[in-house]
Amino acid sequence: MKNRRSPCPIACTLDLLGDRWTLLVVRDLLLGRTQFKEFAASPEGIATNILSDRLARLVDAGIAEHALDGSSRRGSYRLTRKGKSLGPLVEQIAAWGLKHVEGTEMRMKVKG
Repeated sequence: MKNRRSPCPIACTLDLLGDRWTLLVVRDLLLGRTQFKEFAASPEGIATNILSDRLARLVDAGIAEHALDGSSRRGSYRLTRKGKSLGPLVEQIAAWGLKHVEGTEMRMKVKG
């Protein structure tokens, strides 16, 4: 990663995943979404330009990969092994939110 603030693993991880949208895209990948239109349809309402940027960042970081479909230019996204290893972290964040943030609920299960 370029331009690190420090060698701290927490700071470096937050530089990659700590914005408003990236973990939500990872969540959607963990839930089995693969198509751009599926990510864009998430209830949080991510703008398409931001979605494109976050998907590109995840691909650049080796967390996701983009496979072009032979019949279209669109293709699909999927998590790499590195990206799949984020599953327990996302689940722990969700569990914390369910316990400590009033009014939250879990509607979907992560695909194994």
